[in-house]
Amino acid sequence: MSRAGMLTTGVAVVIIGGLVALAAPAVAGAQAEISSWALFQPTAEPTTEPAEAAAESSAEDDAIGQKMIDELGDGYVYVGNGTAIPKNSPAGCGHPAWLHVGGKSASLSGDLVDRGEREFAAGTVGLDDEGEIVTYTVAPGDALFAIGDRFCIANALAISTLNHTRTIQPGEVLLIHPDGSIPWVPYYNPDDAPAGYQQIPYQLAVEAMSTAAAAGDIDAMREIFTDRLSALFPDPADAAEIAQALDVGDLHVLRQMFA
Repeated sequence: MSRAGMLTTGVAVVIIGGLVALAAPAVAGAQAEISSWALFQPTAEPTTEPAEAAAESSAEDDAIGQKMIDELGDGYVYVGNGTAIPKNSPAGCGHPAWLHVGGKSASLSGDLVDRGEREFAAGTVGLDDEGEIVTYTVAPGDALFAIGDRFCIANALAISTLNHTRTIQPGEVLLIHPDGSIPWVPYYNPDDAPAGYQQIPYQLAVEAMSTAAAAGDIDAMREIFTDRLSALFPDPADAAEIAQALDVGDLHVLRQMFA
């Protein structure tokens, strides 16, 4: 029996370029801190106690990860959501971080470690109240691969998707540690976009929302959303969720949604 066939988790294993992923349900890696997003969520009675549900999800994900590492060996590290990657990717990172960006969520597995300024990654970091790395301000000449190398982010190209941009510019403040408890607005098209969906108007509107969020201009965000973006969501509930965040006007939430 092959090594992959020895897994007993009941899910498929896919190996592409050294990255190993299981075709298993996604498990969100929400951060421990409670964001203000929870302050304006519906108060419907949950079917499972939140702490209990989180513990069950974490236990399931940990079990999948342990199975993968037992099978693949100590040369791999599990980064959540059914994904294992080689250690030392980037080089010198024994425990690399991984950005999970997709659907309507964005989260980080692992810890960001600032290994210091280097060529193509000479910008400055932004810290939260606990001293954790959250943002990175782009310096002239910076490149995503070097930013990933500096902070031990194995999938550095995901930084641009997370931040709703195709290119990074000097002075731009990039989110590199998303808050997994806050929804994220997909960049390329809504998650449920039908075949033939016109992506360009949607992307341009999302980019405009991102620029306004970075500037702290909530009024501009409301105008862009009303005039250009809200009608582009196939599911009205997605537009309603953004409208609710705009009504509350919490910039922390809006900057996560439109990083």
